[in-house]
Amino acid sequence: MTFSLLARCPETGAFGMVISSSSPAVAARCAHARAGVGVAATQNITDPTLGPKLLDLMEAGASAAEAMAAVVAQAAHVEYRQLLCVDAQGRFASHSGAKTLGVWALAEGEGAIAGGNLLADEGVPAAMLAGFAAAKGSFGDRLVAGLQAGAAAGGEAGPVHSAGLLVVDRESWPVAWLRADWSEAATPIEEVARAWQVYQPQMAAYIQRAKDPEWAPSYGVPGDE
Repeated sequence: MTFSLLARCPETGAFGMVISSSSPAVAARCAHARAGVGVAATQNITDPTLGPKLLDLMEAGASAAEAMAAVVAQAAHVEYRQLLCVDAQGRFASHSGAKTLGVWALAEGEGAIAGGNLLADEGVPAAMLAGFAAAKGSFGDRLVAGLQAGAAAGGEAGPVHSAGLLVVDRESWPVAWLRADWSEAATPIEEVARAWQVYQPQMAAYIQRAKDPEWAPSYGVPGDE
């Protein structure tokens, strides 16, 4: 009941992912990323602890494949889990347990991987990667385009109600963490896309004001909450 795309930006080394689901607050439970380390998705009857475990192993020097193998070997109920990750070299790995729900599929690209379960069509992950690769603009723009392409290819078998965009770069915190945790109108992907359009022009300023609060007023950045 989820489809996602994870990637490393070859120009900046940033990591990001986009995700959507019929379940509420999918990004809060399934999206994990760490600056300079990698990005991980924990989906299909989610165990949120597995994302940090994948990132810890990659931070300790394991490749994406090595981290995935270690987590799969040790995790309980791994047959219910669908896991994806990308490491600091853009290498990727995945696991889809025997009890992954419905139609599920994976697609791999350069420094990127997409996957999903309970899909309307097994071509959804490939469509996400194609949308991501073809898109112009910033890393975040391309991630959003990938998510939109997945939805256009059919997305989940049922209506989606939540979505998210997570990006980490050089800071210890996410530079973008945009979520639509529940949308009755089944438009969470477009809600996240609109939020990104608003946030992207201000993103650098919010990063800078975190480092130097005295700098911000001269740039007329909206008030911080």
